[in-house]
Amino acid sequence: MSTAPLNSTRSNTTPFQLPAEDRALSPHTGYTRAHWEAVADGLLGAAWRWATPEGALLDLPGRPSGSGVRSDGLEGYARTFLAAGFRVAGAGGKDPHGWLDRYARGIAAGTRTPGLDDAESWPLILDHHVQGQPMVESASVALGLSLTRPWLWDRLDGDVQDRAEKWLRGAITHTPAPNNWYLFPFMVASFLESVGRSDAATDRAIQRALDLMETWYEGDGWYRDGDGRAFDHYNGWALHLYPLLHAHLTGDTALSERFGGRLREHLEGYSLFFGGDGAPMHYGRSLTYRFAASAAVGIGAVTGHTPLSPGTSRRLISGNLRHFLDRGAVTDEGLLGLGWYGPHDATLQHYSGPASPYWASKGFVALLAGEDDPLWTATEEPAPSEGPDRVLALPAPGLLVQSTEADGIVRLHNHGSDHVGPHVGESASGVDAHYSRHAYSTHTGPTSPTNPADNHLSVEVGGAGSVRRRIHPLGAGHGDSWGWAASWHRPAFTSGPPMVPGLRVESVTVARGAYELRVHRVVGAPHGARVTLTGWATDALRSDLVGLRGWEDRDEARAPEGTAYEAWVRVPRLAADVTGTAVFAALASLTAGESQPLADAVSEVTYMDSELTVTWADGARTVVAFDPVAVRHH
Repeated sequence: MSTAPLNSTRSNTTPFQLPAEDRALSPHTGYTRAHWEAVADGLLGAAWRWATPEGALLDLPGRPSGSGVRSDGLEGYARTFLAAGFRVAGAGGKDPHGWLDRYARGIAAGTRTPGLDDAESWPLILDHHVQGQPMVESASVALGLSLTRPWLWDRLDGDVQDRAEKWLRGAITHTPAPNNWYLFPFMVASFLESVGRSDAATDRAIQRALDLMETWYEGDGWYRDGDGRAFDHYNGWALHLYPLLHAHLTGDTALSERFGGRLREHLEGYSLFFGGDGAPMHYGRSLTYRFAASAAVGIGAVTGHTPLSPGTSRRLISGNLRHFLDRGAVTDEGLLGLGWYGPHDATLQHYSGPASPYWASKGFVALLAGEDDPLWTATEEPAPSEGPDRVLALPAPGLLVQSTEADGIVRLHNHGSDHVGPHVGESASGVDAHYSRHAYSTHTGPTSPTNPADNHLSVEVGGAGSVRRRIHPLGAGHGDSWGWAASWHRPAFTSGPPMVPGLRVESVTVARGAYELRVHRVVGAPHGARVTLTGWATDALRSDLVGLRGWEDRDEARAPEGTAYEAWVRVPRLAADVTGTAVFAALASLTAGESQPLADAVSEVTYMDSELTVTWADGARTVVAFDPVAVRHH
């Protein structure tokens, strides 16, 4: 069976007009600054067709989120305001479509009687656990007002300003979720202080967020999203973006240098998270925000805190934008639909509503660089994933990145990022496929929870399979052409007892070229247990998985619900019985087109004195040691 990949490029997928391509200036994407402005205008025009009479709410069509229709309408107003703010501010106040007049009318109507159930009133901002979504949107409203202050806020009547301040202060007086949400009252306080409305409460909101940022900073340019170990796209589109925008807009050079240095380090690795076709890495939550993934690259270019050349930065952001426009992310009505390319429920969270995708507006932060900025005038250069094969270890978040020039595929091996809060148990019922799998890529997505899991090591006890919840990193490193990362976890079971005492799995990934050496030591397996390992889920690309040590059986599992990329996929799978402690080794790969058979890539595998030695066909050797876990390659 073969199905057409959903990530194949299609033409004429946007209902709004785009300028002609400029392949001299932008040889990779054809996109210029004018394309970015046209996309912003097109998305705004389509969304505003669903506005309430006075423009306070944009009630986009679709199923409501868990926060309800009124909150979704505020979301439509606030998130599109972000796009308008970047669009107009980047043009020095030029507003040929009159976007700011609409948002001015909307804020006047929305704040007139907040909390009422009428046609225009905005919902009140409450604690995060009590219909708290409006707190998220308050940051977008505040940022939009900061960006457009001379042309919108300064022209509002005084009573409208007072009402807007009163509504916004709800974000400061209520409790955020224990993660990046603390940056929402931070942005509200930043705006209020910039317009002379500061007090002790705004000071506390700003300092509270800045203090938390220090505790969440893990290193390698990566922040934890809260007190757990969630490392995902929120690093770029929230944890780096908001503090640097605050510093940039307020002229705080000291803060800009502090956070700018971390962004620079982040982009050293994160710039490799985009495939040769412009796709961002498909992992973590809120993936329906799509080209918001380029926000970190954009703010780096705007502020100068970037290791990337202007041509490389534009290649990444324009490639990311075009990737989704060419693949149906914009509906026939000109709206950003819920999903990835087309609709895809598994990509969504319970908080996703019809306007949620418009956090993609954060990608338009690049428009703050004026038309004469090198970001737009320099010739596009190749993306990092279009260069030589590369392997990069990020020890702080426990991630290993692997890219191959031949097909532009980038793979992310996860040995440190989960979505388990420090106060949360490890029940299998809470597993999140966008964090629990061992590997993700720019060209594949995880299978659905009801289908066989891809890139997963499962211990089966009494017929019940295990999942991977809390991930404990054991180290990571890289050399000139290879790298490794390792972690351990306690298997949690989908039925029966939640855990088996003493059972743990230690996992090591070694990346070399297009090869992935996957080594797992299962410790404390009870009598009658069985272990399975799966590879990449795809039917359009080539996914190979061969056993090197310990594995007894091989087959292919079918995942008829598909992924965000393909409607139907296969998953290669290995299996074996296990009791006590045993070491298993396999070789995996994800490639486009023909490649060397995996069975020919390794000539010998030995295990002695808690060390697994793999001799490659070219004579190189990789040694994976346990007690403690370490990897040598020579």
